[in-house]
Amino acid sequence: MACEVEWIPLGDIVNLSSGGTPDKKQPAYWDGEIPWISAKTLTGDTVTTSNLFITEEGLHAGSKLAPVGSILLLTRGSGLFKTIPLAIVNAPVAYNQDVKCMTSKVTTITNEYVFFALKALSPELTNMLETTGIGAGKLATDRLLDMPIPVLSHDEREKAVSFFSALSRKIMINNRINDYLADLCETIAGKYCNDRNSCLRDICYQVTDHVDYGNANQETYVSTESLMQNKGGRQLASSLPTAGKITRYKAGDTLISNIRPYFKKIWYAPFEGTCSGDVIVFRANDPSNAPYLHACLRQDSFFDYVMQGAKGTKMPRGDKKQMMEFKVASSCSTKDLILLDSAIKQRSDNDSETVKLQALRDTLLPKLMSGEIDVSKVDLTQLTNNHLADC
Repeated sequence: MACEVEWIPLGDIVNLSSGGTPDKKQPAYWDGEIPWISAKTLTGDTVTTSNLFITEEGLHAGSKLAPVGSILLLTRGSGLFKTIPLAIVNAPVAYNQDVKCMTSKVTTITNEYVFFALKALSPELTNMLETTGIGAGKLATDRLLDMPIPVLSHDEREKAVSFFSALSRKIMINNRINDYLADLCETIAGKYCNDRNSCLRDICYQVTDHVDYGNANQETYVSTESLMQNKGGRQLASSLPTAGKITRYKAGDTLISNIRPYFKKIWYAPFEGTCSGDVIVFRANDPSNAPYLHACLRQDSFFDYVMQGAKGTKMPRGDKKQMMEFKVASSCSTKDLILLDSAIKQRSDNDSETVKLQALRDTLLPKLMSGEIDVSKVDLTQLTNNHLADC
């Protein structure tokens, strides 16, 4: 049975504040206590602060800090958005003019509820994008504030927030565990830095098995765009190739984008598929050594080495021959190899579960927030059961 829902203009519920710019007298990066958020660091449901921090003295006089629990919304960027990035802030941050801070001005409606209501209306938000130039987009904030959002009854709002917060926490925990496992892999590879008696070419090769573009499918095709920055793994490609040849990869291969290597786009394939010619496929000479090869390629020192031989300025590409001369140890111990294999498989399992949870969230969110489905009928305890994640 559907729930009663009232549609209220967003501007009647929230305050929207603009960001500022750092003091130009200070360098681009400096030590401080406050993370500085921009279009580059606000990319999804969470904020990536990287190593950019600012002191309060470095802010212009009119700049504000986003308080804990507020919502950051990306309203302008150098690239056209597929979806509008927005995130809940879990620590005080400063934000620039491309980002706006949103807080509820209605005491009975929480920031969290507004956040999930906006996530449910993501297609409507995307429709408010305006092209401001080649490869640039801007969100029409006046239309945003006029947009009605669904407001459930008080009890239903609390149930909806509890349900989606539980989903978000599980996704966040998976991502955090994966970060730890990734650090473990790189730490193990780093143990062998003093024994670099070989080169990459001694333990692996670059795959050149090409097939027709018609062999690509949405579930397994990998493009440079679908590989995420900072070793973030892979997401589904937004489009498939329409001509030419593509590379075929197998389970256990490591895929790396060769465009702008400093983005550090790398992924360990748990299944076979196809990829763009701008994605390099590394395959271990000995299949059992694949986890160790992946750990070596994940190291920052490898990407730094590739950039030393990269060609081009605007869109540099790595030199495929040069990168194969990267120094590595010829192998690692059996104990470490088992640990690496276990860590990589666990990361893959976590990624698969996260994809299912995100799909579940994105399917239920608009239905529950609009009142189409009664949130009280959804059993929160089922989140721990595999059959719910498989829905």
